[in-house]
Formats: sequence, C-alpha cells, structure tokens
Amino acid sequence: MANFLVLTVIADDKPGIVEQLSAAIAKNGGNWLESRMAHMAGKFAGILRIAIPAEASNALMADLSALNSSGILVNAEQGSAAGEDASIELTLNLVGNDRAGIVKEVSQALAGMGVNVLELTTDCASAEMSAVPLFKAEARLRVPQGFEVDDLADRLEAISNDLMVEITLD
Repeated sequence: MANFLVLTVIADDKPGIVEQLSAAIAKNGGNWLESRMAHMAGKFAGILRIAIPAEASNALMADLSALNSSGILVNAEQGSAAGEDASIELTLNLVGNDRAGIVKEVSQALAGMGVNVLELTTDCASAEMSAVPLFKAEARLRVPQGFEVDDLADRLEAISNDLMVEITLD
C-alpha cells in the first residue's frame, strides 16, 4: 500500500536541489506525482506530492533529513489519495492597483463564501503606461455544486472600484 506525502522544501537556490530530492525519492521506490517550485529572493521553494510504499516511508524520511546537511530543508506531511467530493473548479484572475492588505481582503472574501483555494499565484508589476504598481492574482478555486459565481464576482469587485475580476469554469 502506498503512502501519499506532501513535501515542502526550502534552500538557498543552487543547481542540484531537484536532483537530490528526486534521487532520494527514487532510491526508496517513490513516485513524484506533482510539484510547484519557484525561485524567490535567492531561495528555492517547492511543494510536491509523492507516493511511497508504506514500508519505505521511514527510509525516505531518513534520506530527506540527511539533505539538511546540504542546506536543503524538507518537511513531510501525510497526504491522501481520496477523490474530491461533488464540486466545481473555477479559475479566478484579478488585476488592480496594488496596496498593503489586498491579499487579506481577497482571501477574506473567498473564505466568507466558503471557497477553497487550491492554488494561488500573485505578482506585483508596474503598469505599462503609468508605472503604477499593479496587483495580479490567479487562483484555482473549488466551490460546491450550485455555487453562485456572480455573487463571488460581486463580492470581489466590492473590495475596490479598480479591481478587475474574471472567473471562468474549468
């Protein structure tokens, strides 16, 4: 029987981090299922989901802990392979003037409507013509069947009169 683990990884960015992780996982018979990785402020940051034979979990944990001596910090949490309930996935795109607290306001609106954030990517970049800092976000969301998408759009647009909201059904 397989165990499903979610690993979070952080290290000073340098070549070979993914190779060391994948080598430890493969050595123990694990399967790298999905991942998201990025370079941020000189750091490598990643999250990945793996399947590992139950009898190899302890050996994998020891190998991942050994990466600490190379400056690669790995945290492992038990995950599941369970399917999702009857729900709908949406993609949300936001663009508006950047300001402190905007992520808090957006996340409050989502949580207040019972929206589950599956994936969130944010960025702050200068507008092309004016160089005004723009907040941009893209999110994959999960909502229950019968969810009113227009209500979510209204709630998000109420945060600021310059916030552009686009919601699409996946």
